[in-house]
Amino acid sequence: MTISTQFLASDKFVLLDKNAAHRPLFTESTKQLMKQKTTEISVQIAEFQNILYAQHQHKVLIILQGMDTSGKDGTVRVVFGAANPAGVRSVSFKTPSPHELDHDFLWRIHQQVPAAGELVIFNRSHYEDVLITQVHQLIDHSEAKRRYAHINAFERMLHETGTTILKFFLHIAKDEQKKRLEERLQDPNKHWKFSEQDLLERQSWEAYQTVYQTTIRATHTDYAPWHIVPSNSKTQRNLIIASIVAETLAKMDLHYPVPHPEYFAIQVD
Repeated sequence: MTISTQFLASDKFVLLDKNAAHRPLFTESTKQLMKQKTTEISVQIAEFQNILYAQHQHKVLIILQGMDTSGKDGTVRVVFGAANPAGVRSVSFKTPSPHELDHDFLWRIHQQVPAAGELVIFNRSHYEDVLITQVHQLIDHSEAKRRYAHINAFERMLHETGTTILKFFLHIAKDEQKKRLEERLQDPNKHWKFSEQDLLERQSWEAYQTVYQTTIRATHTDYAPWHIVPSNSKTQRNLIIASIVAETLAKMDLHYPVPHPEYFAIQVD
C-alpha cells in the first residue's frame, strides 16, 4: 500500500472527531526524524517542480481544505517552501467580491488554475462555495447538489486537459482547534492570526463536520481524489502531505526538455 492510498477517502467516508488524532506514522521518539524526512521530501518536491517548470507540459493543482487552525498556511510553508517561486503559486480565496458574485461560482476559480509548467496550491478553494453556503443556509439542498455536479465536471475538465489534482482535507478535532485558538490569543506573535470570525464559525462546528462529510463523499473521484489527513499532529500532517505530493510527482513523466542539436555546436566567447 502506498502512502497515497492509505489516506484516500471514499463515497462512504465517515468524518469522526477521534480520527484527527490518529497517528499511523508517528511516535514521540521519531518526531525529529519525521521533521528531517519532511525537509528532505520538500527538497525532492522542489527538484520535481523545477523539471515541471522547465518541461512546460504538465500542470499540478493542490487543494487544501480544513477548519480554521487546521494548518493550511503551515503546510504551504513547510511542504512547498523549498520550491522555486517562479513556477509555484499559492492562492487563497476569500469572500467573493460583488463583481465575482455577478458570475457563476467557479468563474473566479478558473482564472487561478495552473498553466503548463505550474504547481498551484489552493489554500481554501471552490469548496468554500458548497461549505459555508450550506452551513449558513445561503443555498438549499438542490443547489448544493447542482454545485457538486458542477465541481465534478470542472475538475474532470481540468484532468482531461492535463492537470493532476490532489485534494487534502486537514482533519483536526474540536479540542485541538480550541487549543490552537488559545495559543493565538496568548502569543503576541500570533495575534495577527486571530479573528473573531473564527469563534463565530466554531459555533457551527457540528454543521461543518456534517457538510464536509457530504461534500467529500460527493466529490471524491478517480481523477480528483480526496485524502483525509489526520492533522492534530502538525509534524505528521506535513510528512503525509509531502509524501503524497512527492509520490504523485515521481509517477509523472517529468524530464528536462532535450536541447536542439544545433545548441551543441554553439560556442560562447
